[in-house]
Amino acid sequence: MNFKINKEKIKIEFPNNSLIAILVGNHNINIIKLEKLIKVNINLFGNQFHIYGELERIDLAKSILTKVYNNLSNTKIENINLEFSDFETELRMLSGKTDLNSTPSSRLDKVIDYKFETWKKTIVPKSLGQKNYFEALNNYELVFGLGPAGTGKSYLAVAKGIDMLKKGFIEKIILTRPAVEAGERLGFLPGDMKEKIDPYLRPIYDALYEMMPPDRVEKKIQSGEIEIAPLAFMRGRTFNNAFVIVDEAQNTTSVQMKMVLTRIGEGSRMVINGDLSQVDLPKGQLSGLKESEKILNKIKDIKIISLKANDVIRHRLVAKIVKAYNHFNKV
Repeated sequence: MNFKINKEKIKIEFPNNSLIAILVGNHNINIIKLEKLIKVNINLFGNQFHIYGELERIDLAKSILTKVYNNLSNTKIENINLEFSDFETELRMLSGKTDLNSTPSSRLDKVIDYKFETWKKTIVPKSLGQKNYFEALNNYELVFGLGPAGTGKSYLAVAKGIDMLKKGFIEKIILTRPAVEAGERLGFLPGDMKEKIDPYLRPIYDALYEMMPPDRVEKKIQSGEIEIAPLAFMRGRTFNNAFVIVDEAQNTTSVQMKMVLTRIGEGSRMVINGDLSQVDLPKGQLSGLKESEKILNKIKDIKIISLKANDVIRHRLVAKIVKAYNHFNKV
């Protein structure tokens, strides 16, 4: 491999040899992949990286290596689980591109270092769309997150809620969604209300357990600091000092959406998440999420964020699948 077209060269040096070993990976696999990704040559001498190639590309490689190293430095050694996707994430953030084989943008977008602190990990944005979503969650009391699966809508909303609960800014987190598959006839299902709605909130539970120790999750559910309930049980309530997450909101009816939006009270935040390409309502019934997007998009105190296939953070193939379906549905 030889990318030394213009024979430009820069050096960067990191002080911690243990972290450098993690950074480069077994048999330097991360460096080898990064060379192919950015089209540069990278040589390691002791704790010093020598990067060769076109100036714009070696600057990009330097920025990615530095950012990933700094992330490692800010993580407890026992919690480090570095994957090459972390390098790809930094490239997305710096170049604003998801086509990792294309030429990086000559104008590198400034990364805003937002962080949501949870009990188990620090959550940061992994795409430009997620960065915009972070900004909205930080600055607006009512946020709509629209976009396909895998863009982090629910995950980041849960992270923001836990961050605010941990810091004492709110008193409880309320997680809800319409149980469309059960036709809202939850009384016919076995178990108490939590057991009936649990299957429909599995992705949010997964996020909770990823950000909090299991015993803490259970204690906060028992104490009411975390409340899980179907949307049908929200009627007649007012949420004060709470962080409310409405998931799968594309399956709300117009009546349900208006009802939940008018529940927000003093000191509360609300996040409405959904994917308008995955509406499971009966044919001919208008999605409350789609309707509210049209009705509320001119209100300055409400932020609507649209995440795209480019913001899918799951396996890279997922983004390609989403794009293919979007193209097919437009034809």
